[in-house]
Amino acid sequence: MSHIKNLIPKTVNPDLQKERTGAEFDVEEFQVWWQGGQEKLKTKREIEQAIFSDLEDGYGINHEYMSHEDVYNSSVKKVAEAAVKLKALQNKINPGGTDIWPTTLYNAHSHGLFPANHPLATHITMFVDVIKGQGTPEQVAKWGKAAENCNIIGTYAQTELAHGTNVRGIATRADFDPKTDEFVLNTPNLEAYKWWPGGLGHTANHAMVVAQLYIAGVHHGVQMFIVPLRDAETHMPLAGIDIGEIGKKLGMVAVNQGFLGFQNVRIPRTNMLMKYAKVERDGTFKASPASRVNYLTMVYTRCLIVNLNSTLLLQAATIATRYSAVRRQSPIEENQPEPQIIDHVTQRLKLFPEIANGIAYHLAAEYMWEMYGQTVQEANSGKFDRLPDMHVLSCALKVLCTTDGCAGIEKLRLSTGGHGYLTSANLSNIYGNAVAAYTYEGENTVLLLQIGRALVKAWAAFADKKPVSASYNYFASSMQLREFPKWDNSWQCIIKALQYTAAQKTRIAFENLAARMASGQSQGMASNNTGIELARAAELHGRQFVCQTFLEQVTGPKAQKRSPALNKVLENVLELFLVQTVLNNLNDILRVSCLAIATFLLFIHHVSRWQFINLSDADLRSLQQRLETSLEKFRPNAVAICDGFGFHDRVLNSVLGSYDGNVYPRLFDAAKRSTMNQKPVQKSFETHLKPLMKANL
Repeated sequence: MSHIKNLIPKTVNPDLQKERTGAEFDVEEFQVWWQGGQEKLKTKREIEQAIFSDLEDGYGINHEYMSHEDVYNSSVKKVAEAAVKLKALQNKINPGGTDIWPTTLYNAHSHGLFPANHPLATHITMFVDVIKGQGTPEQVAKWGKAAENCNIIGTYAQTELAHGTNVRGIATRADFDPKTDEFVLNTPNLEAYKWWPGGLGHTANHAMVVAQLYIAGVHHGVQMFIVPLRDAETHMPLAGIDIGEIGKKLGMVAVNQGFLGFQNVRIPRTNMLMKYAKVERDGTFKASPASRVNYLTMVYTRCLIVNLNSTLLLQAATIATRYSAVRRQSPIEENQPEPQIIDHVTQRLKLFPEIANGIAYHLAAEYMWEMYGQTVQEANSGKFDRLPDMHVLSCALKVLCTTDGCAGIEKLRLSTGGHGYLTSANLSNIYGNAVAAYTYEGENTVLLLQIGRALVKAWAAFADKKPVSASYNYFASSMQLREFPKWDNSWQCIIKALQYTAAQKTRIAFENLAARMASGQSQGMASNNTGIELARAAELHGRQFVCQTFLEQVTGPKAQKRSPALNKVLENVLELFLVQTVLNNLNDILRVSCLAIATFLLFIHHVSRWQFINLSDADLRSLQQRLETSLEKFRPNAVAICDGFGFHDRVLNSVLGSYDGNVYPRLFDAAKRSTMNQKPVQKSFETHLKPLMKANL
């Protein structure tokens, strides 16, 4: 127990209070907007009061001093106790809803309830939803309710030891046995072991297994099967099941990711999810009406990832911004007192763009959830036209949010100096949770290449004057211009420039791919050799989408529901995001301009087709000035914007980011909690250190 617990002031640090007093907008209004309405904000606060008020002292840091096994068992205890509390709270506040149970097991509140994570997130976010989304009514009735109530615990077993993002390369087999009306599952080799599913190690007793379906030796593609793994009473692995945990990781300490192998494991035919594809009793296979329908699961998960990683980025930004308002160092004027480090322009550049990034991705995720809901409705009606678009956009958002988010969290950790290196700052844990998403549900480079291939396919259709889906409409608007409009520094001009650049990069990738194939390279080899251009075109496709969505969310019809003061602040966040995006991508913007000029010179008779962005030195200087101006305007509102996200202290779990800003007492309190400090002399002194000190080396 800390000896200085009572020394932590009950008051707010005066520098932090000054920041809040000087804000130019109403933080309460921001929170209402951010949470989606007054009622949702009220419910959020009720939930926090109910789940955080009785947590014991040191709840957020005690796990740091436990063994790996103890952390897991402690987390299981916490999640089991929380489940009962959350279910009761759901019935009390919003009976029949899902906003508390099970949502609190994976939303931002879970970061406070389960500081070491927990092993049920995959069960809730994937196992349950896949059953409900891709099971027949009979299958949903059999497994859905039991899974929702945690009467059975499941996981989603797709990734294998040697196969990840390439789902078609999965080697686990499910062979139909018509004599017994069963599927027989086998893991053909070590490389085909399932690897990474959350909760698989020692928690789940069922798995949603993704495997290759074979009927009478004929391959019928990848399908999903519900497979029991452990005895319902003893929890011992069932016959033919080889299962365990994969070991410690960089983060996600208590998620209990596992491995899984099968040896002649039999399951009933009705354990294959059959809402779309079906296997009849006689072995007749009926294909899904849409070959990509299984992508719905991945689209759903990638939307969750964007929600999660934008939240983690904003948690890190809140910690670093509050700390920067409290920390004083390095006088700006000679012989003057040390200023708050947030007054250093270079510090603002580390902080404010990351806040803008987090807001942009949060709003993009909200838009994607709306699109996802429409896609599911259409799929239930037998319409699957929107699926390819959703797949591409969800891939792009997942890539950009995780890439920018992970880089941003690390930048924010570095912005807090040495103290950010401490576990008690919680920035390392936030990073560990965020960076995992860089590779799960599709490694980012592989996803970029998938998007790139979709782009060149769409470009080929566009070049042949065939219709393309709405997300590629900017091809036409960019390429039909006789000349790019004069750079006018408007937001629309920035977005048009990004769209033009994305379109030109797609054109270049398409032409180079075609040229390589024309020279004799196979399509696969040509695609591999064009990979750099495909990936870059894919990234720009995603960036123009995020920018366009951000602009619409801030300046569109929804702005009428917000006060002028709040809109003014959000417009400056938008300004910072757009300007920073242009500056970060100037290399490509200027490069395609030069390529467009070269194309014009080589093919002068096609002058009406190609144009370039005329960016002068004055325009480039103006962009730099706009960046500095937006940082200056951001300064008085930075702390208040972070307050607007509404992260509870338990969620942030950081000595640097507490709402009261009492950084130094909390740092010392956390240090005193170290188990090393519970005794003045460690046992190694007598056994090793003392003899060493007395030795005559």
